Amino acid sequence: MLEFVQSGGWLMVPIGLASVMALAICLERAWSLRRSRVAPAPLCAALAAAPTLGQALPPGHRASELAEILQAGVDAAARGREQMKEAMAIAAASVTHGLERYLTTLGIVAAITPLLGLLGTVVGMIRVFRELVASGPGQAAALAGGIAEALVTTAAGLGVAIPALICHRYLLRRVDELVVTLEGQAGRLLELAFPGETPRSGDPA
Repeated sequence: MLEFVQSGGWLMVPIGLASVMALAICLERAWSLRRSRVAPAPLCAALAAAPTLGQALPPGHRASELAEILQAGVDAAARGREQMKEAMAIAAASVTHGLERYLTTLGIVAAITPLLGLLGTVVGMIRVFRELVASGPGQAAALAGGIAEALVTTAAGLGVAIPALICHRYLLRRVDELVVTLEGQAGRLLELAFPGETPRSGDPA
C-alpha cells in the first residue's frame, strides 16, 4: 500500500487528505442525522397525543432539533397564529442549516478529487514524454515511473470521489426527509394551538 501511494507522486497527498476529510464528514453526519436524534419518537408521540398546546412538550423532554422548533412555536403562540408560524419558520431555517453542516464541503471533495487525479495523469504523462526525449523510446524502465504516477493518481482520485459522491447524495436526501418530518410536526403544533382555522398558504405541512 505504501508503494502504491508513493508511486502516485506528490498529488497523492491532497487526495489522501481529501479522503480523510470525506470519511470524517460521512461518519459525523451519519451520526448526527439519525431520526432518533433529530425527531425523537417519544416527542412525536407526545405531540400526536397532546390534547392541548401546554402538553405538546412533555416535561423533561430531550433536547433535539424538533424540540427547538416546537419550543419556538409554543413561546410565540400567545402572540397569534401568524407570529407562531413565523417563529417556527425561523427556528426551522436555523435547524435546516445545522442539518446541512459540512455537506457542502463533502460535495467539494467529491467534485475536486477526480480533478486532482486528472492533474496527476497530466503530470505523469509530462514526465513520460520528458523521459522519452531524454532516454529514447527503447528505455521502458525509465518510462514506468511516469506511467505509474499517471494511472495511480487517476485511480486514487476516482476511488475517493465515487464513495464521497454517493454519501453526499444520500445525506442530502436524508436531510430532505428529516425536514419533511419536522415540517409535519410543526403543522401539528400549529393545528393544536389554533384548532379549526383554515390553513393558509405557506403553513407547515
